[in-house]
Amino acid sequence: MKTIENKTFGEERALYNLTDAKVLNCKFQGEEDGESALKECRDFTVGNCEFYLRYPLWHGKNFSVTNSCFTETCRAAMWYDSGAEFTDCKFNGIKAFRECNDVTLENCSANSPELGWKSCGITLKGGTYVSEYFMFDSRGVTVSNIEFIGKYSFQYTQDVEIRDSVLDTKDAFWHANNVTVKNCVVKGEYLGWYSQNLTLINCKIIGTQPLCYCKNLTLVNCTTENCDLAFEYSDVNAEIIGSILSVKNPVSGQITADEIGETILENSVQSTNCKILIRKNPQK
Repeated sequence: MKTIENKTFGEERALYNLTDAKVLNCKFQGEEDGESALKECRDFTVGNCEFYLRYPLWHGKNFSVTNSCFTETCRAAMWYDSGAEFTDCKFNGIKAFRECNDVTLENCSANSPELGWKSCGITLKGGTYVSEYFMFDSRGVTVSNIEFIGKYSFQYTQDVEIRDSVLDTKDAFWHANNVTVKNCVVKGEYLGWYSQNLTLINCKIIGTQPLCYCKNLTLVNCTTENCDLAFEYSDVNAEIIGSILSVKNPVSGQITADEIGETILENSVQSTNCKILIRKNPQK
C-alpha cells in the first residue's frame, strides 16, 4: 500500500482516483484553492490530516479517516460516499455529509448545518453534534451515546434507533417514520409532530406541545417536564411516570399517568375517543 505523508496539497483534484494508499499528516490548503482533492478514491486510509478546501471526499468507497479535521472552510466535505468510517474527527464545514451510504462516525464532533441529509445506513457512536436539520430525510440511522444541540433534527427520517443520548432540539422527528428512542433526554419544543410509528422508551421529555398529530405513537415508562398541550390529534398509547401539565384532544388510544394537571377536551375538529387514566397508586 502506497503511503503519502507530510505533504500539502492545494491544487484541483490533487489525489484524484487514488487507490490502495495511506494519506498521513497532510494538509489540503493553498493559493491554488483547488477542490475535490480525494474525489473518486477507493480502498484508502486518511490519518491526522487537515482539510481546508471544498468537496475533498466525494464518491469515495471503502475508506477510513482518523484524527482529522474538516475546517469551517471545508464545505460539503463528504457526498456520495459509501463504506466509510470516521474516528475521532471534527467536522466544522457546512453540509458535511449528504447522500452517503454505510457510514460510521465514532467519537466525532461536528458543528455543521445540514449534516447527514438523504443518507442511508448511518451509525453514530459517541460524540457531540451541533446542527440544523440534522439527518434530514435519511434512512437506517443508528445513534448511541451522543450529545446533540440544534434544531429540526431527524425530520422525514425512516427506520431510526437512538439510545442513551441527550437531544436538545426543536421540532425533532417531524414526519419521521419507524423511530425508536430509548433511555434518552429529549428537550425542545413541538416534538414529533406528524410522525408515524414513533416509540419512546424510558425517556425524559422536556418542552411545550409535544407529540401532536402523531399516528401509532407509543410512550413506555417516560417522564415529562414542562409538557403542556400534549398529544393533540394523536393516536397514542402512553405510560407516563409522574405528572404531565396538560393533555389536549388526543384522538385515540390510552394515556396513563400519575397526575395530569389539565385535560382539555373541547373545540376539537376530530372525534376524541382516547382513554385518559390516572393511576390510583402512583409509581415512584
